[in-house]
Amino acid sequence: MATSKVYIEILWQIRRIIEEDGLQAGDRLPSERELSDRLQVGRSSVREALRALELLGLIETRRGEGTFIKEFGDHQLIHLLGTFILQGKREKDDLKETKILFEKMCLSLACMRMTDEKWQKMHQIVTEEQVDYESFFKWIVEATDNYLLLRIWLVLNDFFTCVEADVSFPSSFYEGMLLALGQRQSEKALELYEQFVVQNLSKTK
Repeated sequence: MATSKVYIEILWQIRRIIEEDGLQAGDRLPSERELSDRLQVGRSSVREALRALELLGLIETRRGEGTFIKEFGDHQLIHLLGTFILQGKREKDDLKETKILFEKMCLSLACMRMTDEKWQKMHQIVTEEQVDYESFFKWIVEATDNYLLLRIWLVLNDFFTCVEADVSFPSSFYEGMLLALGQRQSEKALELYEQFVVQNLSKTK
């Protein structure tokens, strides 16, 4: 197995151990030897993974005491993994295509399940505050009333931000999208998505 694949697998396995053992911030991690035995990998590989997590600020090593959890959220781990997984152009293109397909599906479903209450809340935010694409589309995914879709989108979006700069759109995009969602016009919403989002992403390398 390639070194990067072993490295990534160890990181996910450590994350799983933390969950299974019910460890929290401030708790001590198993020793290198224990992790090596549990994961069935060499201690040098475990040491490298722990070093990366420490550099990211997720764990800390105290001399004579062991390694302790500082913060270990999915967001930080995803950014770390993204530096290994998304290095090639093919991987980046696949991620971009997946994001577009997934967001189009969520947009269509949001149009079907939009309620007046949800629409009024977002209308107030768009008209009274400066909204960004990430928070706007998160609201759209939340409007699908599907928690699993939201979880998948959050992970997908985190990976995307690892390799792409923040995208920004004019107020006309948000206003037009809001109008289409309020009128449950999925075709119009998808047309705006294609016009602004897809064209914007197609310009990025």
